[in-house]
Amino acid sequence: MKTETLLERLEELIERLGYDLRKEKGNFTGDHCIVEGDKLVVVNKNRPLEMQVGTYARVLRQIGLEDVYVKPAVREELEDLWARIDNFESTEENSED
Repeated sequence: MKTETLLERLEELIERLGYDLRKEKGNFTGDHCIVEGDKLVVVNKNRPLEMQVGTYARVLRQIGLEDVYVKPAVREELEDLWARIDNFESTEENSED
């Protein structure tokens, strides 16, 4: 799946979960939060699309998708991203030892 298409599908999924998306510029990668009762996902629009996809994947994992229908192709992409995130975090932990 093309990065642009995956980005759009993940944005649709996040909005379906009741979150507002904000693309801002600054010195941050992005995350989700609740501000005055509004659920937000903020992503740095100056980061490459691949990094924005990674931010969305990390946020969706934290939110949880157990009871949410996700198109099989999108779920497969998410599971691949989550595995890569786990591998990266595991490698990072081992390098700190």
